[in-house]
Amino acid sequence: MTKGLIKEIGLGIGLAFIGFLIWKGYDVLPLMFILGFFAAMYFLAESKGLVKPVGVQEVTGKNTSEVYFDDIGGQASAIKELKEALDFIKNYEKIKELGIRPLKGILLLGPPGTGKTLMAKAAATYTDAVYIATSGSEFIEMYAGVGAQRVRKLFKSARDKAAKLGKNNAMIFIDEIEVVGGKRGQNSSHMEYDQTLNQLLVEMDGMKNDDSVKVLLIAATNRADMLDPALMRPGRFDRHVRVDLPCKDGRVEILKIHTRNKPLENDVELGAIARETFGFSGAHLESLTNEAAIYAFREGRDRVSLKHFKEAIDKVIMGEKLDKRPNADELKRVSIHETGHALISEIVKPGSVSTLTISPRGNALGYMRQTPEDDTYLYTIDYLENQISIMLAGALAEELIFSNRSTGASNDFEKAVDLAKRIILSGMSRLGVVSEDSLPKDKMYDVITEIIREQEGIVQNTLLPYRKRIIEITEILLEQEQLSGTDFRKLVIEDDEPAEKAG
Repeated sequence: MTKGLIKEIGLGIGLAFIGFLIWKGYDVLPLMFILGFFAAMYFLAESKGLVKPVGVQEVTGKNTSEVYFDDIGGQASAIKELKEALDFIKNYEKIKELGIRPLKGILLLGPPGTGKTLMAKAAATYTDAVYIATSGSEFIEMYAGVGAQRVRKLFKSARDKAAKLGKNNAMIFIDEIEVVGGKRGQNSSHMEYDQTLNQLLVEMDGMKNDDSVKVLLIAATNRADMLDPALMRPGRFDRHVRVDLPCKDGRVEILKIHTRNKPLENDVELGAIARETFGFSGAHLESLTNEAAIYAFREGRDRVSLKHFKEAIDKVIMGEKLDKRPNADELKRVSIHETGHALISEIVKPGSVSTLTISPRGNALGYMRQTPEDDTYLYTIDYLENQISIMLAGALAEELIFSNRSTGASNDFEKAVDLAKRIILSGMSRLGVVSEDSLPKDKMYDVITEIIREQEGIVQNTLLPYRKRIIEITEILLEQEQLSGTDFRKLVIEDDEPAEKAG
C-alpha cells in the first residue's frame, strides 16, 4: 500500500468521523479548525521542501551504502556505455568547448533483476551527485493533478537538495517508468496518466545547460514497448542502455562478488556453477549464493560446499522441497519418467545430465536438470529435434514399462509443441519460410503433429533396448532419491552394447 493511498484512506475516514459527529449533534468547528491548522502547516512544509515527496528515497553525500561500478558484475558493456554518458557531466567544461549538449535522460532497458537500480546508484556515486529515487507507481493517484504536482516537486526537490549540499549535479531515478510514461490515449477514462506524463516531458524540456544545478534523469523499465514515443526521442532520453542477462563470464564475476564474504570449500568451482546457471539474472545469482550458505548453516557446516550450491540451483529454479510424498506406485512412475528424460538426454548429448531426482519441488514431482556446456543463443534443427525427443522421453518410458501414460507429461508436451512451433516459424520445417499471421491454423497443427510423431518414433526405438536398464536405474533412484550426472552415466554405460541391455 503506497503512502498516497494511506493518505486518501485517512482523509476518507476523517471526513466520515466528522460527519458522524455532526449527525450526533456535536459542535465540530473547533476540531475542524485544529485539523485545518495542522494540514496547512504540513502543506506549507511540503512546499518548502521540508517534507520529502511521497515514495522518494534520497541518498546524498558520502555514506556507507554507496554503490560503485566495481560492485556490479556481468554488465561490462552497459557500464562502459553508461560511463561514457556520465563523463559528459563530469567533464562539463571540456565538452562545452566542443559544443556538446549534456544528456538529459538515460533509459536503462532489460529484464528484471539485471542490476538497473544498482547501476543508477553507481552512476550517482560516479558523478558525485545528489541521488533521489522513486517509482512510476508513486505518481498516479485517483485525483486529477496529483501526479503532475508530484513530478514538479520531485525535480524541485532534487535541485534544492543539491544546492543545499553545494553540489552541481542531481540525479533522479524513476523505476518502472512505464507506469507513468505509457503511451498517451490508452487510458481514456483516467486522464491523470496523460497529465502526469505531460508534466514529466515539460520538466525534461526545462533542463538547461547553464542551470546552476544540472539534473540528469535515469529511468528503468523492462517494457520499453509501452513507453510513449515523445519520451523516447533524443532530447529527452538521449541514451538507451541495454542491461541484459549476464553471459557465462559475467555470471562468474557476479558469483565472485556475492561469495566474497562466504567461506567456500575447495570443491567449489565458480566457473562450473556459472555454466549450470544459464539464463540466471544477477538477482537470481545473489539468491543462489545466499541459499547455498543457508543450506550449509542448516547442516552445521562452517564452509559452503559444491553440494550446497547444487541444492541451491535446484531451489532457485524449481522451488523448495515439498512435504507431499507420492505413494509407492506414483513414485515408481515418476522415477521411470525422469529416467527416460535423462537416458535420451545422455544419448543425444553425452555428459549433458547434471542431476536426476524424484524429490518434489514446486509443481514438479521430480525432474532432470541438464548442464549446458556454453551459453547458446542460436539453435539448429538437430538441437531442437533432440530437445523435443528429451521432452517426449518421459511419457514414452512410462508407456514402455507400464503400457500407458500419465498426466505428469502434460508440461513436457507443451514444451515439445512450443519447440515444434519454433522449428516451423524459423523456416526449418517442410513448409519453408512462413509467416505465423498468414499460416492457416490447421496447417500449423498438421506440421507440429508430424514433427512430434517423427520424434516419438525415434525415441520409442531408442528406449526399447534399454528397458531392463531403465528398471535397474529406477530401483536405485527410488532408494537414493537423487543421482548426480556422473553416477547416472556410470549406470548407463555398465554394458557396452544396447542389445545386451534388453530384457
